[in-house]
Amino acid sequence: MPDVAAIILAAGLSRRMGKRNKLLLPVGGVPMIRHVVSTYLAVVDGPVVVVTGHEADLVEASLDGCDVEIAHNATFADGQQTSVACGLRAVPQAGRILIGLGDQPTLTKRDLQDLLDAQKAAETSRISIPLLNEQRGNPILVPGTLRDRLLADPRSPGCKTFTRVHPEHVQFHALPSPGFYADIDTPDAYRALTADPSEEAE
Repeated sequence: MPDVAAIILAAGLSRRMGKRNKLLLPVGGVPMIRHVVSTYLAVVDGPVVVVTGHEADLVEASLDGCDVEIAHNATFADGQQTSVACGLRAVPQAGRILIGLGDQPTLTKRDLQDLLDAQKAAETSRISIPLLNEQRGNPILVPGTLRDRLLADPRSPGCKTFTRVHPEHVQFHALPSPGFYADIDTPDAYRALTADPSEEAE
């Protein structure tokens, strides 16, 4: 069984970006979602599951040749929690599961490794969440043993409700890298990203 698998959420409607699907916008010469997927593939030793929904055919085409598994969420319009649940059902068994967002292109391999290391140095049986000035970040890191618990409530599957109702299963790590807290979901955010030479950071 691999130590770390990953779920990357790439199903949203991208409404705040206007007519463009943010995940297909170029970052470093490739679509944003491909850029993000490549970061995860460089770190994890298990499967990477990409959850698609809105414009699934285009998102999947942008990942052609990437070593990923696709899980299509037919109910993606009902909210992000449905995509988290879809990914949790699809991801193969692993010791730990990263659950991340497809619109975080400034997240680096070092950031992901820092989160993995922080959990190992703390309680590996708890969900690990980056935190900076009371702001929660992404991805989060879920012990594989908690996967079924996250799917147990059909009214609110996934992580958001679970982590708030069961704080005993959660730990926060003071991780200052901005990659954990920045998503690109508006035209202004995208313009700022593409104007910043550090977008290629490793």
